[in-house]
Amino acid sequence: MFTGIIEEVGEVRRLIRHDAGARLEITCRTVLSDATPGVSIAVNGVCLTAVEVDESHFSADLAPETLKRSNLGSLQTGSLVNLERPLSLATRLSGHMVQGHVDGTGELQLLDQVGDGNWWMSVMVPASVDRYMIEKGSITLDGISLTIAGLGAGSVHVAIIPHTYQATNLRTRQRGDWINIEVDLIAKYVEKLLRHEV
Repeated sequence: MFTGIIEEVGEVRRLIRHDAGARLEITCRTVLSDATPGVSIAVNGVCLTAVEVDESHFSADLAPETLKRSNLGSLQTGSLVNLERPLSLATRLSGHMVQGHVDGTGELQLLDQVGDGNWWMSVMVPASVDRYMIEKGSITLDGISLTIAGLGAGSVHVAIIPHTYQATNLRTRQRGDWINIEVDLIAKYVEKLLRHEV
């Protein structure tokens, strides 16, 4: 379980493709301070298991399902990624409950500065996740816990404060990039419960 509060921006060292799946190597520091092989680390909001860890990088295997549902397969050497360690029971929950189980990807349509370091971001979302979004609800975009500021026809809009822009990989994003989306877990459970009530 994660909070969507990014701890560090890491850099892709290598993405090694296999016949099925891949291995991702990421250079970083902060998230490695207490990491051991087998620990979970969220990469752009995707919960991955670190299989190799040293003082400057970790490696994680990507299953075919992960490559299909997320933007991790499009990473290249030098790409910047958002990183977060799982929360502990003693951690403040500053964002919202994030599983690191990406529901799909959406295309970045707009990332415009609106003044004083603030930004407005719009992402096209697939119909499969659109129904779980409400204005002022929570959403995770590339692992970042954000509040939905508005909804359009097949799109979600969020306000980005200066700190979030500078402390995440958003500063490298451009129109047309694919963004990982995780919708609110509670909304999915409510939908299933209501479906079985009828």
